[in-house]
Amino acid sequence: MQLIFLPGASGSTAFWQPVQQRLAKRTFGNFTSQKVIAYPSFGMQPSHADVYDFASLTQYALEQIEQECIVIAQSMGGIFAVQAALQKPHLVKGLVLLATSGGVNLAPFQAQDWRSAYQQQYLNYPDWFCTASIDYSPQLQTILQPVLLLWGDQDPVSPIAVGTYLQSAFAKAELHILEGGDHLFAEKYPDQTATFIAHYLAQWEC
Repeated sequence: MQLIFLPGASGSTAFWQPVQQRLAKRTFGNFTSQKVIAYPSFGMQPSHADVYDFASLTQYALEQIEQECIVIAQSMGGIFAVQAALQKPHLVKGLVLLATSGGVNLAPFQAQDWRSAYQQQYLNYPDWFCTASIDYSPQLQTILQPVLLLWGDQDPVSPIAVGTYLQSAFAKAELHILEGGDHLFAEKYPDQTATFIAHYLAQWEC
């Protein structure tokens, strides 16, 4: 099986390197490789003729999933991860979602609006990443794969309440909170993050 990593809205594949390095040092006999999916036109990646809106980017990301895997996703990458679990349940055996919306409406959770700051920081990125409106809430209960949810308790973009909701929405999910963690806690606390993920992955080593 493969570990597939999905970045957040920055598209930075380097975000996952600290966690990847720590997981690579552990022994997982059933996991033979790691792969980070880069987004065309994001994170200094070249554009792609078939990627021109959020739906086509979702399709592009899903096309990169070609073998049995666990999908590990940060923030907006969680939207692609959820869609992968829905469309490719025969390949996606589990999900690890960090500080994400999971494709649900965040308005009821008093989440901080990240879009204006994002557009100012990433001036050359496609604007449709900020305007997409996605709600997979009715479909979440049909995802039967085990889901690991990791949240920081100091994250205004995706508050703990979002993680709690997702825990109740998925058929099989566990939620862990990293004390002092903000929206980018996986990058700041890679040891703790990798430990939680390693414990989750251990169920496939039986």
